[in-house]
Amino acid sequence: MAFAHKRHLFFDLDHTLWDFDKNAEETLKELYESYRFDQLGLGSADAFIESYTRNNHRLWALYHHGKIDRETLRTTRFQQTFADLGIEPTLFPQQFEEDYIRICPQKTHLFPHAHETLDYLGQAYNLHLISNGFKEGAETKLHTSGLRRHFQTIVISDDIGIRKPHPGIFMYALNGADATKQESIMIGDSLDADVRGALDFGIDAIFFNPNDDAVPSDVTQSIRELKELTLLF
Repeated sequence: MAFAHKRHLFFDLDHTLWDFDKNAEETLKELYESYRFDQLGLGSADAFIESYTRNNHRLWALYHHGKIDRETLRTTRFQQTFADLGIEPTLFPQQFEEDYIRICPQKTHLFPHAHETLDYLGQAYNLHLISNGFKEGAETKLHTSGLRRHFQTIVISDDIGIRKPHPGIFMYALNGADATKQESIMIGDSLDADVRGALDFGIDAIFFNPNDDAVPSDVTQSIRELKELTLLF
């Protein structure tokens, strides 16, 4: 139990507890069919989703650092996907984006053992959430997935105008939780926003790495499954 001395555990939401890619894929397949994108010459739903996922991850990285705003993210990710697949970007229907934003957060796929792990940890630790997601979507995800009940405090970047990895959001979260740096730890999938953001701020971090990506030498603690946390705390 390497971190038994900690009192406050701060979790990321998307890609850490809520399985963003799985929920997005399910939503996009449904919308691809209903909008009959195959008739536009997009090839296949899989090709569309692969291109979208690549663009979405790239644009979210820019959004984390304040290089683009959320409207640019939302409009660019699908238009760029059309362009990448050889379709005129202006043909992308705006209603598709609105339907996606409405439907996707209602999906409930979580990473394996999410509830069981949080239930276990919540018996001895104070659990908190820090999300860079958009306010409406994050609140819907927490409600429909049943995750809300696990957390004593929830910080959504939209509410305070600061995003991970900026130190300000970590300070805000610690103040709200009445926690110190020494007794806190951040758990998340993003090396940039979650892990290095926390480490640079001065709190420990655990890299959630379900895809078994290469772990940089400066990251000392990583897990592939959430249930591994029960062995660390």
